[in-house]
Amino acid sequence: MYFKKAIKPQHHQPNSKRFIVLLMATFLSMCIGSLVLFFSLSTALRHHGHHNNHDHFVGAPTQPIYNPSTNGFISEACKASRDPPTCEYSLSSSSGGPPYQTLLDTIQLAIWVSQKNLRIAQSMVSDILAASAGNLNRSNAAKTCLEVLNYSDYRSNLTAAALRGGGIKDSRAWMSAALVYQYDCWSALKYVNGTSKVNETMAFLNDLLGLSSNALGMMLNFDNFGEKTELWTAPKTERDGFWERVDGSGGGSGFGFKGGVPAMLKPDVTVCKGGGGCDYATVQEAVNAAPDNAPERRFVILIKAGVYEETVRVPLEKKNVVFLGDGIGKTVITGSGNVGQPGVSTYNSATVGVVGDGFMASGLTIQNTAGPDVHQAVAFRSDSDLSVVENCEFLGNQDTLYAHALRQYYKLCRIQGNVDFVFGNSASFFDSCLILVAPRQINPTKGEKNAVTAHGRIDPAQFTGFVFLGCVINGTEEYMKLYYSKPSVHKNYLGRPWKEYSRTVFIQSTLEALITPDGWLPWSGDFALKTLYYGEFDNVGSGANISGRVSWSSQIPAEYMNRYSVQNFIQGDQWIPTSG
Repeated sequence: MYFKKAIKPQHHQPNSKRFIVLLMATFLSMCIGSLVLFFSLSTALRHHGHHNNHDHFVGAPTQPIYNPSTNGFISEACKASRDPPTCEYSLSSSSGGPPYQTLLDTIQLAIWVSQKNLRIAQSMVSDILAASAGNLNRSNAAKTCLEVLNYSDYRSNLTAAALRGGGIKDSRAWMSAALVYQYDCWSALKYVNGTSKVNETMAFLNDLLGLSSNALGMMLNFDNFGEKTELWTAPKTERDGFWERVDGSGGGSGFGFKGGVPAMLKPDVTVCKGGGGCDYATVQEAVNAAPDNAPERRFVILIKAGVYEETVRVPLEKKNVVFLGDGIGKTVITGSGNVGQPGVSTYNSATVGVVGDGFMASGLTIQNTAGPDVHQAVAFRSDSDLSVVENCEFLGNQDTLYAHALRQYYKLCRIQGNVDFVFGNSASFFDSCLILVAPRQINPTKGEKNAVTAHGRIDPAQFTGFVFLGCVINGTEEYMKLYYSKPSVHKNYLGRPWKEYSRTVFIQSTLEALITPDGWLPWSGDFALKTLYYGEFDNVGSGANISGRVSWSSQIPAEYMNRYSVQNFIQGDQWIPTSG
């Protein structure tokens, strides 16, 4: 757990002297806390004075601390926190934030407090980078940290703006991603924690995660209960019997959705292997030619048949980029990045990594050829909100498809790997995809345990999870020969919990014989077994028999099925184009 434990009340015998001492100590503690917060924010402002776009957060207190007329909103809103005492203190003690005259204002204040502390974290990581010359792993970890904290800042700003405009679903999706990126920074530093500065920064990030979680919990409650704060509570999940409210516009079964990459898109540029007769010779050159921050139009890149050996990055500012290939197995983008290489992380190992929103792809193969013995080696990583991928193939072994964050839609895709090969903390919907397990060991006849998915939700309020609808889970022809030669040693599972609130469901899918009767695999001991949600509904095939399933998996009640539709789970009816 990255959050502080709730402050437990101390039990004292009735004694007036003890009460007076306790009161004086409490008052002194509050004064010291306020001074610490003041100097922390002052330090942050000195470090980040060059960020003119953030100047609107600077100013004298707009509300007196502990104003009874407004602190009622804080205590009510903090009922949605996993740590209400710390939540109340962080909001009540903050100065310079937006006015909070309403419940919605108080949620904005929680976002603001998270953002202010995020900027301090960025400064602390910059100091680590400056002090890490000559240490490749620490330098790369700090660079990754700064990159993802920048994404967190971007998504937090979008969250605040959307909330003001009534876009609660967008707000929840973006704040969920902000939390993902803050955790990623903490996780990157964990592997290079050899200095006091790194340790101090990790502790600060741990507290930052709690502040962001406060805002996210408030948004979940506001979305489901509005201003009926008597119903507000710490975030709950399906395991607790909590099912999200469904809007009338998103009702019905929702499983007849028709959408995808639009047909007959006209290319803006073309890419050919060698460049002859095309605009560019590499995919990355074509991406670089796309306009920055152009949300009103798509930039279509036609990638003609060929094998493109390159690492491709679609950065944050390149929005609505479209990759069109000549077909699976014909247009191939290939790489071999892996964590066995100096300074390479799972995040940076991806052959293709996309951050710009609105990304689309169709008719191509993306692969990582690093091999089964090098551990994490990503073929495709996506942080693109509102992304659509159709008729594509992803080939790898461990960690093939990194559906890292935000809302993603995959249709009629082929995904191949073995260990946790669909993973991340996004809200991803897999529609009619073919999921194939491949051999992974140098001597595969010895047997193995493979997990198809490893979802990484770290907070019960995060608007994330994996939904597989109408998919087929099977093995490659080569793997199935191994499996049938000795089924008892080849164990395959639908998923295992990478993080504490992992959420994955399989609906109306075909689960072939290689799926074990248990269905799901623990990560380590009993970690996350009481907090995850692994659901199944109306699946078929030899591996779909639920009689032997682990006790901590679930069968989705029919009356709640529509929570996992494209419309309700990723709001796809609002942004996925009609295909055909």
